[in-house]
Amino acid sequence: MQDQQIPKPRRMPPTGLLVGLSTLLVATAGVTAWWTWRSFNPGEISPPPIPEETVTSSPPPKVTVPLEQRIDVYWLRDTGSRLEVVPSPIAIAKTLKGEAALKAAFAQLLSGPQDGSMATSIPPGTQLLDLKVTPDGVHVDLSPEFTTGGGSSSMSGRLAQVLYTATTLDPGANVWITIAGKPLDVLGGEGIMVDQPMTRAAFEQNYDL
Repeated sequence: MQDQQIPKPRRMPPTGLLVGLSTLLVATAGVTAWWTWRSFNPGEISPPPIPEETVTSSPPPKVTVPLEQRIDVYWLRDTGSRLEVVPSPIAIAKTLKGEAALKAAFAQLLSGPQDGSMATSIPPGTQLLDLKVTPDGVHVDLSPEFTTGGGSSSMSGRLAQVLYTATTLDPGANVWITIAGKPLDVLGGEGIMVDQPMTRAAFEQNYDL
């Protein structure tokens, strides 16, 4: 009786090796499928999103609003043979309009020039008592100091300074000058006649500096 040969059992690969091979096959298949899909759908590949923290927006441009405006005050300058009326711009608040702007100009005028090359014939202590802008012109009321001292050139010069400063916003406007509420008809001891209302054109025609 022959001995029966018992078949030897097959040796199986380790479990870890099988798992590793399976994972590699799956990964390879996935990569191959992705590249194949990408080659047929190139337009559907979207760029990666930009993180929010890297997105910056430019601030809106700053708008500079001027805080002041320029207005002319008129001084006198000696040319050697005569006096001439010279405008000098000063800065006043941008919010000042009309009467308020003219009052600011007169405050500077009555305080005297800051430029040593300019002069004034308005007597020290002269005050602006009132100023109104009405449909018929600019009404300027000055204190009695305005009528004191000086000769004819000084009188004509101070009239010109008041007239031109009062019409700095409207060179063609009429100007009415009063002294402590009374109309100014004659100025100074030499009796310079003052025709009311005054205008720049009338002054240049009737008065000599």
